[in-house]
Amino acid sequence: MDLLERRSVIALALIYLFRMLGLFLIMPVISVAADGLTGADAALIGTAIGIYGLTQACLQIPMGMWSDKIGRKRVIVIGLLLFALGSLICANADDINTLIIGRAVQGAGAIASTLMALLSDVTREQNRTKAMASVGISIGASFMLSLVFGPWLFALVGLSGLFYLSLALSFVGIALILFAVPNSVQHTFRRDTTPSLTALGAVMKNARLRFLNISVLFIHASLTAIFVVVPGRLINEFGLALSQHSWFYLAIMGFAFVGMLPLVIIAEAKGKMKEVLIGVFILLGICSIGLQGASLFWLFAVLLWGYFIGFNAMEAVLPSLVSKLAPVGYRGTAMGVFSTHQFIGSFIGGVGGGWLLQHHANEGVFFVVGVIFLAWSLVCMVQPAPRQLTSLAFSLPNMTSAEVTELAEQLANVQGVEGMQIFEDEQTAYLKVDKKQLDKAALVQLAPQANV
Repeated sequence: MDLLERRSVIALALIYLFRMLGLFLIMPVISVAADGLTGADAALIGTAIGIYGLTQACLQIPMGMWSDKIGRKRVIVIGLLLFALGSLICANADDINTLIIGRAVQGAGAIASTLMALLSDVTREQNRTKAMASVGISIGASFMLSLVFGPWLFALVGLSGLFYLSLALSFVGIALILFAVPNSVQHTFRRDTTPSLTALGAVMKNARLRFLNISVLFIHASLTAIFVVVPGRLINEFGLALSQHSWFYLAIMGFAFVGMLPLVIIAEAKGKMKEVLIGVFILLGICSIGLQGASLFWLFAVLLWGYFIGFNAMEAVLPSLVSKLAPVGYRGTAMGVFSTHQFIGSFIGGVGGGWLLQHHANEGVFFVVGVIFLAWSLVCMVQPAPRQLTSLAFSLPNMTSAEVTELAEQLANVQGVEGMQIFEDEQTAYLKVDKKQLDKAALVQLAPQANV
């Protein structure tokens, strides 16, 4: 990457990080902190935790498409202003209903698709995968930082202070988008990063992608549901003050990251993706059910550690699988649908977890989550093992229709090319390749610009 690209990627990754921090910082404390708000009960607190997922899921793809018409930066600024408004509403909420409204407004600033589209505008084809990976790292970092710093910051500034911090981070994001990211002269539609309405039906009907979408829905629903319960249980049953939860989560997440690495290596490098998926769903199910009866602090910590090993492993391998299994040339649409299911899961987990906690106590939440994972592991067993394919994309020089047709025929005959689409409007070729069998020399001879 050149200096301008690197600056742009860092700025966009930081915007994503700050925005997700604003959403997640309250997660490890809100189930306890919101208990004193007027009208609060477990069901409504759960709704306040997860409601952002509903507005986010409904608006992220439309806002991404809107940015094609009015400009990426303008939509991102609008989204960040909505997020700031939601944070302000939450910071001044005296009752649970106002808090729910504020969280919904926070989620309405759904800029994920637009950020990825802008990332595509300001990076060259050969650097785009690295740029997307940088943004992906910022998303994972935001969650881990929220768990660690949320309780500590809450002890310093309270719940309102956390939302005012989210407000401040929104304006930092606006400054970054206006002054650190260059203005793109032309907004280029890139199917590897931008959702396409024409591909939406094919993606939704794809059975393999549907399994992955439902899987990530369950993963994020379980996370939100569990955090409706865990903070209160740490305080009431194990006597761990909320201000000390930061150290607890730091240890859990640190060891979980180490425990997750072998699973990802086995899945990706050893080609045992299906076996890892089945094992992780079983691990998540056993740990979740075990949490309901864990009366000893060390056992509760070990089981939560096991849950986060599984959660982190899924967060690493599921997006990779979606990329591999997406229809050729429509990875952006597949990832948009996938992330929409993530947010829907967060909403369902918050509402469902709160309702279960109110009517069936802690045991209801853990038991339901565990049974769902164990049942889903059986569904996973009958899924076909995914092939280890890689997506490639490269720009084309100005070519006539006849030249494009000829190139397509030649590329189709290259060993290891398993699927291909060339879009003349975008002047881009998208390939699915088996890198173990790919004739790299033949591909580079036909397309020297291909980064293989």
